Amino acid sequence: MVSRSCVSLLDLASGNMMDFSHTPRALPRIMTVPGIISDLDGDGTNDGNSDTPSTVTLSKKIIVSNFLPLNAQKDLKSGKWSFSFDEDSLLLQMKDGFTENTEVVYVGSLRADVDTSEQEEVSQQLLEEFNCVPTFIPSEIYKKFYHGFCKHHLWPLFHYMLPMSPDHGIRFDRLLWQSYVTTNKIFADKVMEVINPEEDYVWVHDYHLMVLPTFLRKRFHRIKLGFFLHSPFPSSEIYRILPVRDEILKALLNADLIGFHTFDYARHFLSCCSRMLGLDYESKRGHIGLEYFGRTVYIKILPVGIHTGRIESALNHPSSSIKVKEIQKQFKGKRLVVGVDDMDVFKGISLKLLAMEHLLQQNSELRGKLVLVQIVNPVRSSGKAVQEAKMETYTITKRINDTFGFPDYEPVVLIDRHVPFCEKTAYYALAECCIVNAVRDGMNLIPYKYIVCRQGTPKMDEALGVAPGSRHTSTLVVSEFTGCSPSLSGAIRVNPWDIEAVSNALNVAINMPDLEKQLRHEKHYRYVSSHDIAYWACSFMQDLMRACEYHYSKRCWGIGFGLNFRILSLSPSFRKLSNDYIITAYKRTSKRAIFLDYDGTVVAQTSIPKTPSPEVISVLNNLCSDPRNNVFIVSGRGKKSLSDWFAQCENLGIAAEHGYFLRWSGMSDWETRSLAADFDWKNTAKPVMKLYTETTDGSYIETKESALVWHHEDADPDFGSCQAKELLDHLENVLANDPVVVKRGQNIVEVKPQGVTKGLCCREGSFLDDC
Repeated sequence: MVSRSCVSLLDLASGNMMDFSHTPRALPRIMTVPGIISDLDGDGTNDGNSDTPSTVTLSKKIIVSNFLPLNAQKDLKSGKWSFSFDEDSLLLQMKDGFTENTEVVYVGSLRADVDTSEQEEVSQQLLEEFNCVPTFIPSEIYKKFYHGFCKHHLWPLFHYMLPMSPDHGIRFDRLLWQSYVTTNKIFADKVMEVINPEEDYVWVHDYHLMVLPTFLRKRFHRIKLGFFLHSPFPSSEIYRILPVRDEILKALLNADLIGFHTFDYARHFLSCCSRMLGLDYESKRGHIGLEYFGRTVYIKILPVGIHTGRIESALNHPSSSIKVKEIQKQFKGKRLVVGVDDMDVFKGISLKLLAMEHLLQQNSELRGKLVLVQIVNPVRSSGKAVQEAKMETYTITKRINDTFGFPDYEPVVLIDRHVPFCEKTAYYALAECCIVNAVRDGMNLIPYKYIVCRQGTPKMDEALGVAPGSRHTSTLVVSEFTGCSPSLSGAIRVNPWDIEAVSNALNVAINMPDLEKQLRHEKHYRYVSSHDIAYWACSFMQDLMRACEYHYSKRCWGIGFGLNFRILSLSPSFRKLSNDYIITAYKRTSKRAIFLDYDGTVVAQTSIPKTPSPEVISVLNNLCSDPRNNVFIVSGRGKKSLSDWFAQCENLGIAAEHGYFLRWSGMSDWETRSLAADFDWKNTAKPVMKLYTETTDGSYIETKESALVWHHEDADPDFGSCQAKELLDHLENVLANDPVVVKRGQNIVEVKPQGVTKGLCCREGSFLDDC
């Protein structure tokens, strides 16, 4: 049921795309210890405990996607709407991966236009009868969102097609991006109407809703949120072309778990996060995790499966048996190769046809015997590129049939119409080989369906005339640029652009010995039947639950505005200080110790000039002029640099090189705060660092009196990080018997004497006594 107390928190009527409305706090801010605000503290408007429980108490799974798993039809005479579940929808089939008592709520759009006057009634009907919450997007916004930004920006770019000219893709349009954001906000409104944030899990699907996690995380800091991308994720060299690249990356990182079909897609995403956001990742007990402002965002790699029961039911349907007999009669004495593709530029249909043409040219014995049945699914997008692909497909098909065909034989049978599922299963069951020749495809489940159909059922075997207990066979020719390719190790993998190689692969597939066909088929069927849609959904949800386990063990604060919003997650021991209390305490105390770091505190980390500004010098002198204050700069930088930079601050204390050197004021001499005097280890460490500096462009060595530091902030992020890990391991091995510590920091690898730390410098008794 919809929680009637929930209201839309994202007011689109304001026209401000990036403005988030705020929710009244459930509890007032309180102090548990003087000057320390409890975990209810936040940004003053919304915080980690803003996850106010709704009236719903039953845990459920909220599945969010562009379209609902529904068929919708309106009776023109009565004006009544009728709805039914789309049995072919992946979203509906994935329910098999949840327990029987799991409540599943779907949020998405209908594939039909519903008049504004009917929307409330339709919404209530869909919620009560189908547990579906429709998002009614104004037609003009939806057109710019789906056919504009999604289909003409994201979809081509994610498939490696660049808008090099207006004739090949439209240039970036800010208005289309705003429609994309607006639509995602509408989806967020609908999720908020039905969610119990303390119990429910939200699973967002595909590239249409990539900024939705930010809207949901802004409202509910501890929302349990997963995202799965069903398309490829391009390499960083392609993705960085997108003008809103950072906004999308940051939005995805507001999820707890992000899923991809293949390791390549996940690797590209991680590389983008490293190169554009400076984030690093690591594997934790087999799980890849990205550290993002104290949160761990987990990465899931698992290709989606199919619903084998649905396909077996279709095989057992009487219409499938009838169709099999018709096809057998139509192609009597012929050997079938089947292909099923959408009509778009990425499916490689024309390249497949050219390979078939080359096969017939080189193998005259196959003429009159081999037939390629190419089924073309209805187009889901429009545009010049689609029309060109369709024209090219028809042109090549006609040329092949005119050249190699004769009465009662067409080498290529092109079926460009809606083909019922039972008819497709009949073609799958009869075809000796299935070819998927896409130049780029997120997953492509056609090979999986083909394998299950070739395995058959007793009824289908009877229709085919196969003896009971016979071993089944199948062969696959699969493009290496499809998401299903890595999981089909028995398939013949091809580069779809290499026409001759694809032709040879088809020849190998159809002439393969029966025993090898059987072994390859059995290997594939074991995988497909055990990694079905239920396995995929169950595995993702289990990992999402694991990723969310830490939610209530940390303190959360929301920071940033608009699509730059993110959660700062800190350990339970962290307490945010009250500014009012600090000021009061500062005024009433008679003796104060003030410790300041340098980089990131006195000067910005990104600052090119590292010298302190005149304003900073003025502030420090004001602090030092008060006799009650003892002000210290505690830094890892060398004493010469710090001495020169703060020469105007006579009363400022400085702890250089992490406290190895200490000076109480500008008039004092430098003291050594450690007994370490043997620096022979530098003779061992420096040559090793030089070796890595020579092989890592952009890196350099900083030589301090007490330490050596290898910097790689100006190197390539991926290569620099890789080299840093290698250098760390190398130095730990060669310096294992020396009294030093080898440490890796942000873009650095440092070697320094044991026991020298900033914290120890501040805690030393004599130091505190003097302060």
